[in-house]
Amino acid sequence: MESTTPNYIYDNYDTNDSTTYVYDDPDDELPGGLCSSDGENLLGAQLSTIYYFMFLFSLFGNGLVLVIIHRFEKLTTVTNILLLNLVVSSLMFMSSLPFVGVYKQLSYWIFGEVMCKIVGSVYYLGLYSSVLFLTLLTFDRHLSVVYSLHASQVRNQRYALLSCAVVWLVSGLACIPQMILHKSFTHNSSNKTLCQEYPLNTTSVDDKLRASGFYLQLFLFLLFPLIVIVYCYVRIAITVISSKIVTKFKTVRLIFVIVLLFFICWTPFNIVELIHDDDDDYLSCDEKKKRGYAREVTHDIAYIYFWISPIFYTFVGKKFQSYFRQLLVKRFPGLKKHISVSQVSRTNMSTKSTQKSIELS
Repeated sequence: MESTTPNYIYDNYDTNDSTTYVYDDPDDELPGGLCSSDGENLLGAQLSTIYYFMFLFSLFGNGLVLVIIHRFEKLTTVTNILLLNLVVSSLMFMSSLPFVGVYKQLSYWIFGEVMCKIVGSVYYLGLYSSVLFLTLLTFDRHLSVVYSLHASQVRNQRYALLSCAVVWLVSGLACIPQMILHKSFTHNSSNKTLCQEYPLNTTSVDDKLRASGFYLQLFLFLLFPLIVIVYCYVRIAITVISSKIVTKFKTVRLIFVIVLLFFICWTPFNIVELIHDDDDDYLSCDEKKKRGYAREVTHDIAYIYFWISPIFYTFVGKKFQSYFRQLLVKRFPGLKKHISVSQVSRTNMSTKSTQKSIELS
């Protein structure tokens, strides 16, 4: 779980040197050209306090989305099935944050070997599936807008369920390297239990799994989705502009905002990861420290997507806002004087959904 666990001083080691070095000054350079990462670890511990807030906010926000989809929308429509799976994958990803926050603050793992593997696997499964569901949502919008006359024959419940099954299968298979590599182990010098994706005594097989996992994430879960999404939205923009269909422009707005937010949050981290893997062995301690800080900060920025996305579900979509107001008024009747509520029955929504796909926008 390299992107969710701290990089300790124990990561900086020489396999041919059995001497253990412990330094209090994070700017010290260790013998043999090794560098202390205490400064980066301290920053990670300080930032980890926001993980609990992000987890609770995401739990509330995504939970609210699930409640509204369940109470006001038909779960049989293509868009709602995809959105439902996207919310589940986001919740799955965020469920790892409390464990990571405790790990960073204590600087050792207290949850055992099994939880070490589970937390690491759940993190990547949530990440990978979220990326693919975003791509799938964009492709689905592309079908409904660009090929509106023929899309209804393809975009059915079977198509949605099969697509979701493929996404979960691909994401699960992609997590296998991380599941194998994640281990909890006790470091000899500190007698602390650590949970890391790449522990000290790595083999050539471990190195190959690490490389394959990194490039899989780079190409399959960043570059490929980016290419597909850009292509789809270019085609959507051309179609909307040429046909001047205002309603279709509104239906793609929400998903476009979510997708844009995702890549704004995750691209900096992937760039830093790519640079970090490229020539890290040839850098000075000061340069390594700067990259460590950049990696920690961009990593936390990447988390922002998963707890802020429910805000866009809530405030970008007018229909979602109406549903939210109805829930508030029903739960707190006294607010009826201050909140304007437009009632939209599920029956009416069902009728409209046969004419065009339902969107939370």
